[in-house]
Amino acid sequence: MINRVDITEEAISVIDKLKERYGDLMFHQSGGCCDGSSPMCLEKGDLLLNENDVWLGTVHGCEFFMGKDQFEYWKHTHLTVDVTKGRGSSFSLEIPLGLRFIIKSRLFREDEVSNLREIKFGEDFIA
Repeated sequence: MINRVDITEEAISVIDKLKERYGDLMFHQSGGCCDGSSPMCLEKGDLLLNENDVWLGTVHGCEFFMGKDQFEYWKHTHLTVDVTKGRGSSFSLEIPLGLRFIIKSRLFREDEVSNLREIKFGEDFIA
């Protein structure tokens, strides 16, 4: 199965530091607020998810979500969570470290499309 979202080793290192301080984490791909379309790293449960969210997978033990409307634009795209120097303007936990998570993307290849890992819509993961 092909993951819809992956993560770089550099981003894993930052997540490990954040987990030491905050515990379990989650990502939500922002839909234009604050830092545009930057992935926001939050303490698990800090963002209330609803039927308008889509679960894309897990990266380094962190569930990764995106708004349903934004997913419609990105559904043919493989995402990679990376990190870069610089302060973002979101509420993401890495900001005080002088870093920010970013997304690198590419279109899925034709041979990958039929093997994509399943997604879950809000009604599938909300109790």
